[in-house]
This record gives sequence, C-alpha cells and structure tokens, in this order.
Amino acid sequence: MTSPTPTARAVGAVVGSAVGDALGAPFEFGPEGAFSARFPEAGWGGEMCGGGGWDPGEATDDTQMAVLIAESLLECGGLDLPDVFRRFQRWAAAGPKDIGLQTEAVLSSGDPWDLAAALHFQSNQRAAGNGALMRAAPSAVYFALGGRETTMDAARRLAALTHGDRAAWEGTAVFHELVRVALAGDDPLTAVEATLRAVHPDHRERYATVLAPDWHPDLATEFNGAVWPCLGSAAWALRTTDGFEAAIRAAIDLGGDTDTVAAVTGGLAGAVYGIGSVPDRWAEPLHVPLPGFTDRVLRTPDLVELAGRLTAGTDGSRLTTP
Repeated sequence: MTSPTPTARAVGAVVGSAVGDALGAPFEFGPEGAFSARFPEAGWGGEMCGGGGWDPGEATDDTQMAVLIAESLLECGGLDLPDVFRRFQRWAAAGPKDIGLQTEAVLSSGDPWDLAAALHFQSNQRAAGNGALMRAAPSAVYFALGGRETTMDAARRLAALTHGDRAAWEGTAVFHELVRVALAGDDPLTAVEATLRAVHPDHRERYATVLAPDWHPDLATEFNGAVWPCLGSAAWALRTTDGFEAAIRAAIDLGGDTDTVAAVTGGLAGAVYGIGSVPDRWAEPLHVPLPGFTDRVLRTPDLVELAGRLTAGTDGSRLTTP
C-alpha cells in the first residue's frame, strides 16, 4: 500500500475529524458498544444514521468551531485571536444546536477576548473539558510546518480563548504535536515521550498516564468529556486498531462523549492513514452548518479545499496577536 502524501494526510486529518464527529453525534452519552450493536459488520453502510437531534451526516459544534478557526487563520494570514473569538461569539449568538455550557458562558459573558475564559475559570474552577481539543484538527494542520514549539504554542493560545484551565491547553498542544508528527509520515504514538517533555510540568504526569501504551479507557478516573481521558481514548483507539474505520468504530463504542472522542480520533487517524482511508459512504453525506454565517453549509469537497489551503502552514512568524 502506497504511503499517503503529506497533503492526503492533512486532508485526512480535517475531514477525518469531521466524519468522526458526525458519526459519533447520534450515540452521545449512550452506552458502551452501541455503535457496533447497531452496525455489527464494518462496511455494510448506513452508519451515518442521524438521531438525537442530528440529521444523517450532520457535524456538531466540534467541527463548526474547527471551521471557524480554519477560516480565520486563512483570512487573517495567521493567528488573530480577537478575530477567532469574534467568530465564536457570532456563531454562539446564532443558537447552534449544541454548544458546551462552559464555552457558551465564556462567549456570552461580555468580557474581553483575552480575559473571558480566565475570569470564568476563576469563578468556577472547572474548565478542563475537551471543548478546545475537539476543534483542533485544522489548526494542527496549519501550524505543523512551524515545528513542535510553534504548533504547541498556537494550540495553547487557541484553547485559552474558551478554557481557562491549563489542562485544556496542554491536551490541545499534545494533539497538535501528534498530528504534526503524523503529517510528516511518522508514527505519532512513538513521539509521545518526546512530546510529553514539552508539556507543562504540572500536567505532564496526567498526560503520561493516559497516553501510556498499557492504558485503557476503562482505567479513566474521569468522564471522557474531560480533556485528558478524551485524548487518551483517541490515542488508545489509534493504537489498538489497524485503520481509520476501525479506529472510529472503537472510539464511538466507548460511549460517553462519542462525537468528540471520535472527532479527536478521526483527526489523528486521518493524519496517519490519509483521506483515502475515509470511506466514501461516510464522507458523502457529511455536512457542516455554520449558524450565524448566512446559513452556510460546508460539505466534504469544501473541507477538502479548506484543508488544502491550510497545508501551506506557517513558519511561526505570524503568531503575534494584534
């Protein structure tokens, strides 16, 4: 089998994350094994079934926010955090079908972009959800060319827009780096040890635990809506399977926050296996509504084009926020 090109891996990361999101959404907060119970044979079709308020193939807030980040990066020529925050606010004000409680509170607080998440964290002391990790595939592609320090720094800054807990920043940074390694054609799981050395010391141990080769999601001490078990579950799904489809099935079968665990898994697996590994029967019905943006709906060809533009990346010279 021919190894995917870097562009195929980048497109795989972006589309793969969106596909995982849409596949997992109908099973959110359901029991373990629900996906395989309904679709016991891989390849039979019908998995983009919809349900739980979602149309078949409809992506959730995970992918909607990811697209907003991607379009900001491209239109602003780099990381413009106030612009990303304004896009998030516009989207949130339009009443998307789903939005995290913490994210909604931050975006509707009326506080400045550079203080809103921190102020929310000060008063609530709960901000380690996976809501920043879930939207990180496009930014991971964009910043990959800048190297480890650049991509992890960008991830932290983007996460901090809505999540005041550094745990969320570090998890998003780890994801960015693992995707960077995969886009270069290397195995991201072999890069975990080196990546952990770049994680803030206060959070290194918890990520070392969930990214260890012998860790299983059953060992998680928190719900997989938290950032570290979510990332750990995605790494586990990648480690214990041999292809994109199998990794997504394993992720959704964990139950719980299935759309986000599958979105993170899809971003990693798509970067490893490339866009050619994403089944057409999953990609064709995929669509991403963008509330607040003139009722736009992106489909897979739009995401492919977006990912292609993101692959130009950045050398790190455009990281300074105005």
